[in-house]
Amino acid sequence: MSISHLLLWLTAAIWGFAFVAQSAGMDSLGPHSFNAARFLLATLSLLPLLLIFKVRKAQNKRLLWLGGLAAGCCLFLGFTFQQMGLQYTTAGNAGFITSMYIVFVPILGLLLGHKTEKSTWLGVGFALVGLYCLTIGPNLSINKGDAMQLIGTLFWTGHVLVIGYLSRHVAAIPLSIVQFSVATILATITAFTIETPTLENIQLAWWPLIYTGIAASGIACTLQTLGQRRVSPSISALILSSEAIFAALGGWLLIDENLSSRALLGCSLIMTGMIISQWPRQPKPVLEKTEALIN
Repeated sequence: MSISHLLLWLTAAIWGFAFVAQSAGMDSLGPHSFNAARFLLATLSLLPLLLIFKVRKAQNKRLLWLGGLAAGCCLFLGFTFQQMGLQYTTAGNAGFITSMYIVFVPILGLLLGHKTEKSTWLGVGFALVGLYCLTIGPNLSINKGDAMQLIGTLFWTGHVLVIGYLSRHVAAIPLSIVQFSVATILATITAFTIETPTLENIQLAWWPLIYTGIAASGIACTLQTLGQRRVSPSISALILSSEAIFAALGGWLLIDENLSSRALLGCSLIMTGMIISQWPRQPKPVLEKTEALIN
């Protein structure tokens, strides 16, 4: 295993444990106030990266700002439903449901005219059955928190497709700063409209905010960028999808969350589906564009 692979595994672990930090942070802050603070920290933590990873090519400013606006809206909505859902479900459930974007992308891609391999659809099938086992209870009912996570996953799917397009035309760090800035503004407006954030409550949630805002954004973003330089997109996606496992592990180790036998089966099927759908295959010229969009 190379250093690049280790960096990606570390990124996945940071992202996975962030679900625990997000859950703990709401002991003091409402979901919108928490998101506003973590987005602001994320934006500030990314600014130094402009000096480290200097942009050498001229940027299409119109595409950067319009694309950053679209990505920022998806980011805001995805995190909003994720954070609200964590009030009613476990970090483990949230991690696995959120990771479903990996198999939802090809479904949405169909509507956009993208082609998808048969093995990917097999993986989608496993993941959907797993999602049913994980979220659907007696009388076909679904937990409120799981439902919110699932809605959020739709926005993560849109975010993947938007970033998949923009990443080929604008630099990653400026795009990240713009999208996090947009998310900060939207979350702040929402927080002051619906909640009553105070400096005292923010101080009480300081460590979860530091972790999610700086470690899970600025640091993890840097590690991901460094790791993906020498690892194929398929392998990268496969490793990063393991954040769901780290979310469940973190919930079990740190906040005493347990998964039922049915939930464990669902998580196993979802992970199997993600592995099948992202397992590296011999690249074919006609599929290169599709693979880039999916991964």
